[in-house]
Order: sequence, then structure tokens, then C-alpha cells
Amino acid sequence: MDMIMTTEEHKERAARSSKMILLFAIISMTMMFGGLTSAFIVSKSRVDWLKDFELPTVFYFSTIVIVGCSIAMYLAKKSIQKDDRKATSTYLLVTLALGILFVVLQFVGFSNLIEMGYYPTGPSSVITTTFLYVIAFVHLLHLAGGLISLLIIIYNHFKQKYNSTQTLGIELGAMYWHFLDLLWVCLFVFLYFFK
Repeated sequence: MDMIMTTEEHKERAARSSKMILLFAIISMTMMFGGLTSAFIVSKSRVDWLKDFELPTVFYFSTIVIVGCSIAMYLAKKSIQKDDRKATSTYLLVTLALGILFVVLQFVGFSNLIEMGYYPTGPSSVITTTFLYVIAFVHLLHLAGGLISLLIIIYNHFKQKYNSTQTLGIELGAMYWHFLDLLWVCLFVFLYFFK
């Protein structure tokens, strides 16, 4: 006996599938960063490990900025659920601006590291800063994916594809942004205490 799905059932099934795929991607990214941080810890026994390394202050500001991204994305999701298109537009654009500001602050932070003489590779580099550069670079790659998805969400929002009954794109974007934000905060705390 064939079951005929209603449009609503099909949408619900597609939403569950999309969320599950994103969850698997998030789990695999978490495992990758877990491997990198484990390697970081194991490498602390090396002779060339920096004992008095201090993170540049700009990384503290970038952490605050990325938490702001998460808050703005949460507010965008809540606004579209209330069909408040204007507020949704504002919060999506704030998320984009804060995401770009985070990237800029990261580059400023790494410029500060280079000015302090901490290079990612080469004869004057040390394992401490090499790991820091690798971890942050991989996070920035994932953030680039987040910014691209955010641009697509903003485009779809202005094309009026989202409303209180159709929020899947914004929900998926919010899940990914919250993951990126939580990941950076965890990495920052990790680097702060395990440097």
C-alpha cells in the first residue's frame, strides 16, 4: 500500500533530514578540532614550547564579537518566527557585519603575532604558534562557509522565501553560526589556559 505524503509532511521530513545532515557535519568538525587540540596538548612536552606566550588582546575582542554574532542570529530566527521581516533583515545584516568584523580582528591578531616575532612556519617559528595558526586558519575556513551561507540566507530573505511557517534556512544558518561561535569560544578558552 502506497502512502501519499502531504506537502506539510514532505516539508517536515526534508527539514529533519537537513538538520540531521548539518548535525553530522558539526560532529565531524568537532572531532577534527578535538584532534587538533589533542595534538596541541601532546606537543607541550617539546623543548621549543613557549612558556610565557600571551594571546594578543584583539583576540579577546574578537571573542566578544563572535558571541554578538550568535545573539544577532538568534534574534533573526525569533523575528522571522513572528513574521517581523524588518527586524529579521536588521539582525541578519548585523550578524553579517559582526562576522566580517570577527574575520578582520582575527587577521589583526595574527598580524600582532607576527610583529611579536611569532611566525607560523620557518626557522624562527615554534610549535606553539604553528598550532595556533593552524587551529585559527581551519576555524576561519569554516567561518567562510558560514558567511557564504549567511549571504544566501540574506538573499533568500529579501526574496521573501522565509516567513513564520517557512524558517528552515534561517534555522539551519542559526545552528551553524551557534556552532561556529561556541567552537571559537571553546578554542579561545582552550588556548588561553593551555598555552
